[in-house]
Amino acid sequence: MKTSLLAFALFLCAFTAFSQTEITGKITDASGMPIMGANVIIKGSTSGAISDFDGKFAFTTNVSGAQTLQISYVGFQTFEKSIICNGELISLNAVLTEGGNTLDTVVLTASSTFRSQKDTPMSISSVKQKDITKLSANSQADILRSIPGITAEGGGGETATNLFVRGLPSGGQYVFNPLQYDGMPLMATFGLNSSAHDVYARADIGFKGVEFVRGGAAVLYGSGSVAGIINYTSKTGDSNEENIINLEYGDSGRFKTDFYTGGRLGGEDSNTFYAVTGFVRKDSGPIDTGMDTRGFQLRANLKQKFENGSFTIHGQFINDRAQFFMPLPLEGGSRERLTGNDGDPVEQLLSGELANTSFLTPGGVYESPIDDGVYTKGGYLLADFDYNLSDNLRFESKVKYANYKHNFALYIGGEGNYGNPITLSDYVNAVAPNNTGYSATYQGGSGAQINGNDLVIENLHIDRLRPMTDYSGEARLILKSDNGIHTYTAGTFLARTEAEDVNYQYRVLSEFNNNPQLVNLSYTNPNGANVVYSTGGLYNRIGMTLNNYLEQSRTAFYITDEIVLDKWRFDVGLRVESTKGTFRHGGLATSQVYTDTELTSDLQNVRFADGTFTTGEIEATDWALSLAGLYKLTESTNLYANFSRGYFFPQQRGFTPTPGIRDTNYEAETIIQGELGAKFGTQKFSGSAAVYYVGLSDRIRIDQAIVNGELVDQGRSEQSTKTVGLEATGNYRFTDYLSASATVTYQNHEISKNQTEDLVNGGITTINEGNEIARQPNILGSLGLNYDNRKLDANFTVNHTGAKYTDDTNNVELDPITIARIGAGYTFETAGNNNLRVGFSVFNLFDSAGLTEGNPRAGISGQSSDGDFFVGRPILPRRFFLTTTFNF
Repeated sequence: MKTSLLAFALFLCAFTAFSQTEITGKITDASGMPIMGANVIIKGSTSGAISDFDGKFAFTTNVSGAQTLQISYVGFQTFEKSIICNGELISLNAVLTEGGNTLDTVVLTASSTFRSQKDTPMSISSVKQKDITKLSANSQADILRSIPGITAEGGGGETATNLFVRGLPSGGQYVFNPLQYDGMPLMATFGLNSSAHDVYARADIGFKGVEFVRGGAAVLYGSGSVAGIINYTSKTGDSNEENIINLEYGDSGRFKTDFYTGGRLGGEDSNTFYAVTGFVRKDSGPIDTGMDTRGFQLRANLKQKFENGSFTIHGQFINDRAQFFMPLPLEGGSRERLTGNDGDPVEQLLSGELANTSFLTPGGVYESPIDDGVYTKGGYLLADFDYNLSDNLRFESKVKYANYKHNFALYIGGEGNYGNPITLSDYVNAVAPNNTGYSATYQGGSGAQINGNDLVIENLHIDRLRPMTDYSGEARLILKSDNGIHTYTAGTFLARTEAEDVNYQYRVLSEFNNNPQLVNLSYTNPNGANVVYSTGGLYNRIGMTLNNYLEQSRTAFYITDEIVLDKWRFDVGLRVESTKGTFRHGGLATSQVYTDTELTSDLQNVRFADGTFTTGEIEATDWALSLAGLYKLTESTNLYANFSRGYFFPQQRGFTPTPGIRDTNYEAETIIQGELGAKFGTQKFSGSAAVYYVGLSDRIRIDQAIVNGELVDQGRSEQSTKTVGLEATGNYRFTDYLSASATVTYQNHEISKNQTEDLVNGGITTINEGNEIARQPNILGSLGLNYDNRKLDANFTVNHTGAKYTDDTNNVELDPITIARIGAGYTFETAGNNNLRVGFSVFNLFDSAGLTEGNPRAGISGQSSDGDFFVGRPILPRRFFLTTTFNF
């Protein structure tokens, strides 16, 4: 009897052991290309995996009997296959067919696990690389404009996009949502100077795509990511070699070549893979300034895959110059472009004649980098290591070093005592009322006198010299419980950033025209002496106006748990972070560098660094908490909610140092966010709808203004805001090839507190409370149609930005903007499974002339009503692109 019982027990043990089934396979598309990141799961269980960069997957399961294996990936129909789990190995290959539910997109950002957008309890949007390429997208504004809740202003050109996230006040430039490449921010600390994150890198064709995570876990997993994370994920080579060349031509003199190559290094058994990508380009437009946009970027990665993990080195080098466009005087009332001396509408006042501008200072000759525009030279190295310590325990680590030489040439047309177009005769009489005659010629011209009825204008140029060095690293342990319910993550983030913030300014007299000629002016004073007023267009060599050196360190620890139950998913997490910074504020002096008494006093005095420094320190610690939950109501509908209490460390440059004293006023700003919504996903329709709240407390904001012809920090405000909004997205597939998409965001926002310190004249006042947040519209939306049958593709999109106020005073409201874009292409199959796509796209199809902003440098009092002239920055004009993309 005992023998029989023992035999029965051994049989049960053996049956239990053999009841665990191993499932392996490979996932490809119809062309045989492997699909990385596809979601593989046994329906009704927690057993599953994510395909690797070879499209392969493997996992074991304790379920038994007849089951359904489900495989899903964005842009493809869900694959299902019946299997029998009986302890025997199951191996299968799955070929996915294009089409399907867009919410099946697998996201990698703000989570320790791979999961689809539909199963994530927060708002996430993604854009695939092939869609970015079809757009001929040349700025972050083009790429992110269709994401709900995002106001993306690209009127400045390719770089320094102003980006506003739903419900939060800022001057733009990624303040609350840093730009990440492969999970690490391009700069770990923002606010040492005011350069935007996208000046350090450009989008290229070497990415799989971009993901934007709003709220929730963004505050846990991203450095400074209070409002969201923008994360680009690079392609890495795989076992199938891939090569892409994309040639782009645009009107107004644009030529650009993008390239990508990736594959395996060594023989078939090698586990080393490479990818190289980049671009070279030159551009004379889209607005004629006489100075070209030109440069190149090179990125590469090398990946070594081993049995339990991988090690990847990413690198970037950029040497790029992009011209930047600022607001300019427009016609009052209509806000249309004014007519220049040549009879054409004036679109920009930057002059090619300013190239190689230089002048004498007490420290020697200063050479202005104005011809470089937004200039970036440098790069980063990123090491990414992941290792499976066991089946349930994984270690991940990233270490990054970045160093950039960076200049920002800011040419502010129409900023001076006479910042609106005025005839030359009236101008001379205004600056020299008692003159007895004058002589005026155009720089580089024949020497003939300028007609006194020609329009001239004063302008301000600011060279912002801003080199940056960044050291950052992140490490985390990820533990999955034996029952598959919990995924625990414990991590740390460390960073140190060093920067200079040095400004030079000078004022320029030019004609009022596109690519204007510079004016050389002299006059005879009442005593009969000749006074040289402007030489080479320069009439005031102001010199150095800022000489700051800053550094800031960050140390963060976080712990999270991602919980998966039968119908419920929960995300919880806590992050604690400390920051320390040092501010070295350089003293300035004024010296006479000219001795000719016939020169005006403005020409004689030039500011320079006097060698003195005031050093101050800041320090703060704060915490973030995120709670999120999702309930699977039906097979096609998920309900979700999330809440987060986050923090934001104010921009260090906004605090004036006190010698040897830590600034006790430096405190983190608190941001409360909450969202309640539903996600829907079927083969025909997918979408989401949500209501949200965003509240910010005690934000520090710097108001800049032109004072006495110079750009200065005029005011520092302590501000609180609150926003309630509604947001919805939808995608409907009419056929396998034709689909329509739409997004809409409505937000009701206000400034609940605003105390402003006048940094020029002193005093604190309470202003603008109850007003709407500057530059945040109430309504945002997009509508798109897309057709793609793998041969012929076509798309049409319309993006709408509602009316918004130019500043917090709410004195001036800008009209709504609607930008349409159209594109199409045809793909030719060539020998060897290669293909060639020829396509076109048109940006701003109807050549809309809306304004992205008014005058953000109007100061504390804000921009006034229109009057005879209005200062604003128009959106970029219509532009045509022709592309040829060769995959081989």
